[in-house]
Amino acid sequence: MRKLIIITSGLVLSACAGRAPNPVATVQAQDRYMDCKAIIAEIESNNAKVQQLASDKGLKTAQNVGAGVAGLFIPVLWFGMDFQGAEDKETAALQSRQQYLASLAEERRCGAPAPAGTGRR
Repeated sequence: MRKLIIITSGLVLSACAGRAPNPVATVQAQDRYMDCKAIIAEIESNNAKVQQLASDKGLKTAQNVGAGVAGLFIPVLWFGMDFQGAEDKETAALQSRQQYLASLAEERRCGAPAPAGTGRR
């Protein structure tokens, strides 16, 4: 009975480690209303998020290594390790979104020169 309680407690505690991934949807409802300015702004914002996630992943890896090594002496620290991989899942979702936004920008000719005869003199 005691072993069962210890195993159950360990599983419950390990489920608390790390944060759950919150990936962004590739296609969103407001996409059909976005103009070129909004598409480019979101692409830039997503690039910043990807950089932040890469930084977070590096810190999380260092934290996991530290907890793994310290866990050799204090095993309870192993329950604090993050195995959910939220950063990887969110980065993959952002990359899919970026590809979709790039195709949307191409479809709407964002960044393309204006047709001849439409400019001011």
